[in-house]
Amino acid sequence: MINVINPADGSVVGQTPLMSEPDVAAAITRTCDAFPAWARKTAKERSDILRRWYDLVRADKRVFAEIMVKENGKCLSEALGEIEYGLGFIEWYAEEAKRVYGDTIPSHDPNASVLVMKEPVGPTAAITPWNFPFMMITRKVATALAAGCTMIIKPAEETPLTAWKLLEYAREAGIPSGVFEMVTGDPNAIGEAFTRDERIHKVSFTGSTRVGKLLAGQCGATLKKMTLELGGNAPFIVFDDANLEDAVAGLVSAKLRNSGQVCISPNRIFVQAGIYDAFVEKLTAAVAKIRVDQGMQDEFVVGPLINQQAIDKVTALVDNAVSLGAAVRLGGKRHPKGGLFYEPTILCDLNERFDVHNTEIFGPVFALYRFSSEEEAIRSANNTEYGLVAYAWTTDMGRAFRLSRQLEAGMVIINSGSVGTASVPFGGIKSSGYGREGGHYGIEEYVQVKYVLMAGQNH
Repeated sequence: MINVINPADGSVVGQTPLMSEPDVAAAITRTCDAFPAWARKTAKERSDILRRWYDLVRADKRVFAEIMVKENGKCLSEALGEIEYGLGFIEWYAEEAKRVYGDTIPSHDPNASVLVMKEPVGPTAAITPWNFPFMMITRKVATALAAGCTMIIKPAEETPLTAWKLLEYAREAGIPSGVFEMVTGDPNAIGEAFTRDERIHKVSFTGSTRVGKLLAGQCGATLKKMTLELGGNAPFIVFDDANLEDAVAGLVSAKLRNSGQVCISPNRIFVQAGIYDAFVEKLTAAVAKIRVDQGMQDEFVVGPLINQQAIDKVTALVDNAVSLGAAVRLGGKRHPKGGLFYEPTILCDLNERFDVHNTEIFGPVFALYRFSSEEEAIRSANNTEYGLVAYAWTTDMGRAFRLSRQLEAGMVIINSGSVGTASVPFGGIKSSGYGREGGHYGIEEYVQVKYVLMAGQNH
């Protein structure tokens, strides 16, 4: 068994099985064997089952939230917000299952009809991260099942308890064994089992770019379809015509969500020179009011980082910036609470020489840069291998449209710190991956297109 640790106090809050290779192989076989019957169900039948899952989980969302706080460390208000977000995917795809439409195409043959059908791609597998242990699973599983696919998932070993609870409620809702399966254990061995098995036709992965590239290489041997949502290095650009109060509030909300441990967290904060000092003052005042504490309370707090490796990484990035001359306006060190708590930190006057500029921080660190012109801001924002999301604040609509075209990211967010909802396509470009989750775009990742020519109609 693998112990599941509460990052707030180091206590053991549960255990998850360390599954053997035969255990994983048997679960994959169940996933593959269940596919034909699930794919034959009508869209309405799949929709009704997903809706029952939604209703059951929604009725007990506080139970899920408290599990998530204990194994992840995020505060209760955030956990409840994540559950609402994740439930949105079950609800959306329960409805979207009935809207996977094909086409008819004008025929090149007067004696034939041309049809285009969409069919489920087959048995699928998913690997999910620890930072959103509820939403990441519902987003992948609900989409796959709505399309008529079966899915086996491996949740992060840090946060499997929420996943097991979701599986329990799925069974109660009528999702059969095999249609939704779960395995826990050695991530390398499980990843290899998913990718080398020719019966698995698609893999969906959310996690680091390094692991995503490894999985993509392994999937190449069997030409599996993939969805990859990988690392980020999000720019957050504030122009001198922006509403500063709104920009600060949007930044604080986006940055401190899950203590900064989010792939879409603003990583490089570019502020135009004319408002830089005023922005820093307002930001410092806002962040200084936020408490750092364990998460089992209703108000928002900044919780612990997930493990020792995470806090060591953040500490090293801040120490490197300070050694190179960065100004620390707030924080800059581990919190007096000890353990895995780190102070919300504001670093000013950074440049591209700093490690923090080219590294996904994954912690409560605001890294600020000055810029002069729009062209400079766009060039700096795009100067990264990543392209997941970019944020910008401006009241100039012409500039907003220019930014939407010129910023190299799969998602461009203007005048808001909020990105995701079930109805929109979530995903990146460049080293942030490919494929989309959410909206009608998401279900297209789980179907294959079949062209049918129906000839001989006049004989």
